Amino acid sequence: MTTAIPLEPDTALDEAILDNPAWSSLTGAHAHFAIGNELVKRYPDDVSPFTGVRSWSDPDVWDAVIDVFGTGAVVSVSNADPELPEGWVEVSRGAGVQLIETDRLQPAPLDEAVELGADDVEEMLAIVARNQPGPFRPRTHELGRYIGIRRDGRLVAMAGERLHPDGWTEISAVSVDAEHRRQGLASRLVLDVAFHIRERGSRAMMHASASNVNAIVGYEKLGFHLRKRTAFLGVRTPQ
Repeated sequence: MTTAIPLEPDTALDEAILDNPAWSSLTGAHAHFAIGNELVKRYPDDVSPFTGVRSWSDPDVWDAVIDVFGTGAVVSVSNADPELPEGWVEVSRGAGVQLIETDRLQPAPLDEAVELGADDVEEMLAIVARNQPGPFRPRTHELGRYIGIRRDGRLVAMAGERLHPDGWTEISAVSVDAEHRRQGLASRLVLDVAFHIRERGSRAMMHASASNVNAIVGYEKLGFHLRKRTAFLGVRTPQ
């Protein structure tokens, strides 16, 4: 039996970094993926749609976005709601929440889970398409550890790691096919991912659509705390 790893209190672990998790990831653990300049960085298109911006208050940031994406491009903006300059167009908007683990979370490894990788991409894309947990691209699995549960050889549940802001790791792509729900699979997968995150000395965090109330309630019961509400935007650069 594996003993749960306790959450060590660390007052130096700065939650404020979670106000800009994509930037922290792209200038830290995921710097090898980063495309951009000193103000704006993004992931390759086949990895993730997320954009990291050092500061939306910098007067040069809008030109820096165009420098990275070009004109007439749609840019995904998360954890921010900047005032758009003239010529920029908001094309989509979604309300979201950010959750972080507390000392109530009891991570545990899941023996049934199998690690997923490049050979499983087709199945991973398919389960995401069926369940719509959020953006997932052909190389998203390279961002961290992904695990799944198979039944009769078929991938029926999945979860993994996405953003890696300093000191934290985001749990993402939590998916369970409809016919396998209400069996606790999502919870057990999340606890396994959190176990390995904590084993590395990091803490777990998550994002969810604000409309996904059942999932949010479930994560809070597991031991996550709603840290803040946020907006997920799609904006088009000027033509």
